[in-house]
Amino acid sequence: MTDKHILLGRILGPHGLKGEVKIKSFTADPLDVASYGAVTLKDGRRFTFQKPRLQGDLVVAAIKGVTDRNVAETLKGIDFGVDRDDLPETDDGEFYQADLIGLAVVDTQGEKVGEVLGFQHFGAGDLLEIKRATGATAFVPFADSMVPKVDVDEGRIVLSETGLAVLTADDQGAAP
Repeated sequence: MTDKHILLGRILGPHGLKGEVKIKSFTADPLDVASYGAVTLKDGRRFTFQKPRLQGDLVVAAIKGVTDRNVAETLKGIDFGVDRDDLPETDDGEFYQADLIGLAVVDTQGEKVGEVLGFQHFGAGDLLEIKRATGATAFVPFADSMVPKVDVDEGRIVLSETGLAVLTADDQGAAP
């Protein structure tokens, strides 16, 4: 078993009077938040979603054992996920973002320029958070033009020249 907990979504609040909840899904297909079986909260509680459906860009679902709006209200703002080991294996060339954390970040010549700390999502697309050799952190858009190669087997992510320029943009104003 790994120590990686994969965040699948966040409960935004109750929906209706029968204990259903509105969910912000962080999965590629929003309805997948209910496809992994029991999910886990940070405090160790586990529950299972039932009868998920899309309503706009949110998922509405029942939670097994929750039949009351007041109970559903207590779950507002709670993040949930699954252990990495509970996710299906990926095909060649596919990966989960959690599998990239800790990988080396290299330039096109293979020189290490940092290490993947994580991913951030501020609304305009995924950003790769990189810890640089200096100890500083920087963000690079996680797009093909910036990150042309992800090689989980080799344990590295390659930045394009443009991606490297974005990573080192703050260096321009640094003192000598």
